[in-house]
Amino acid sequence: MVIYHKPVKKLPTGGRKRAFRQKKKRHYGRFPTDTRVAAEDEEEKRQRIRVRGGSYKVKLFRVKFANVVDPETGEWRKVRIIHVEENPANREFKRRQIVTRGAIIKTEIGIAKVTSRPGQDGIVNAVLLKESEK
Repeated sequence: MVIYHKPVKKLPTGGRKRAFRQKKKRHYGRFPTDTRVAAEDEEEKRQRIRVRGGSYKVKLFRVKFANVVDPETGEWRKVRIIHVEENPANREFKRRQIVTRGAIIKTEIGIAKVTSRPGQDGIVNAVLLKESEK
């Protein structure tokens, strides 16, 4: 089945556009990538796809690590993701452990907010919100 993002059939005034052409390849889309936190025995899984214009996107299907920046020191660290604490995009995503932009994740060094788009960038970048007490 094809995902199809058809053009708007309405005018800015709210009126209808009458004549409509056939479906075009440029209006096709793809199914969303549900980037999940990998289990202990799973490895990270990526796939590189070609997009319109000859560019490439890297889809991230399974993730174990995140690049987390501490805003106070400006220091980046690659840390392991433990689980998804909260996902404002959809509450079901927390239950299914899906990482999207804006998701709150628990890492080894504390709680962080995802700033990248893992399904399109192929990497998880995050900003540290709260450090864990050890």
